[in-house]
Amino acid sequence: MTALLPFPDDWQTALVLVAHPDDPEYGMAAAVHRWTHEGKRVVYGLATSGEAGIEGMAPEECGPLREDEQRASAAEVGVSEVEFWGFPDSEVFNTGPLRAKVAEAVERIRPDVVLATYGGPEWAPGFPNQRDHMEFAAAVRQAVGELRGTGPRWLFENGPLATHAVAVSHADIEAAVRSLAEHREYLRVLDPDTPVAEQAQRQVEMTTPAREDFGGRRAVGFELVGR
Repeated sequence: MTALLPFPDDWQTALVLVAHPDDPEYGMAAAVHRWTHEGKRVVYGLATSGEAGIEGMAPEECGPLREDEQRASAAEVGVSEVEFWGFPDSEVFNTGPLRAKVAEAVERIRPDVVLATYGGPEWAPGFPNQRDHMEFAAAVRQAVGELRGTGPRWLFENGPLATHAVAVSHADIEAAVRSLAEHREYLRVLDPDTPVAEQAQRQVEMTTPAREDFGGRRAVGFELVGR
């Protein structure tokens, strides 16, 4: 396991930018819980409402349901500011309007750090990334890179190619599990044979491995992609 650098801690505001509801919970939530309970401000910006994400459910029903699940999920880790930008689910592309929205959010919120969804082609060999994620991550990188004077100090992606990590406590892990489990309708349909709580526990444990370079503590990894 490659040794990672400690995640910066000299910041006050973070902006989490993802494509869909549940994206923050598939990797970042334990770290977010630690940060909010240290008094830091974390804001979520979501390109879509995930309205195409539940099989057998009409988009006009699915979108509001998934927004509600995301707000409840964010609350479990201390996040009260959640924005939905209204771009179409499953049709996210690195376009001028999307980059403009990313830039607007960064300039309005003035985060010290931006945390984006992973934009690489695969999470692991044989596990391809979704196009929405890749296109959105590319839009975030480009938009943030073009900002002059109002950009964040750091831009990280939460994915398999970590350069930095933040250690998390048992309480952070428990909060992350509760947070992911709030996406109960989405998870229930995604894997009807596995209880939602079990799905959430398994996912959070997988994305917060114990690390020798962090004293054996569990940690959440992030890749530094810009500053």
